[in-house]
Amino acid sequence: MSYFYDIKHTFINMIKADAFSTDLQDLAKFAKAISHPARLAILQYLAETKTCISGDISDSLPLSRSTVSQHLNDLKELGLIKGQIDGLKVNYCLCNSNIQKYKEMFQAFFGNIGTSEIYCSTDC
Repeated sequence: MSYFYDIKHTFINMIKADAFSTDLQDLAKFAKAISHPARLAILQYLAETKTCISGDISDSLPLSRSTVSQHLNDLKELGLIKGQIDGLKVNYCLCNSNIQKYKEMFQAFFGNIGTSEIYCSTDC
């Protein structure tokens, strides 16, 4: 008989996000990725320059290269940007198909909320 208790497995089973639809989970991941002004600035920079080198991005932001690198990794993990190694540098660019997908999901989500026929007596 084993008395080993798998705490990690138990903790993972306690995550409530799994109770929600895949669409809501994906939208939440997207919202989390764009919730930091540095990540928004990176996306904006890439949109304006079309492609760039990671060092160029850190030169345009008031953050260290390591911090910018972490933000780039977060955006890359979600698929909002892609990076191609070119010698000692990594060229990053926007992943337009994924951005379009999330943009449509966000618009659909808030479109449904914005057309709600329920009105509150207080003004927001």
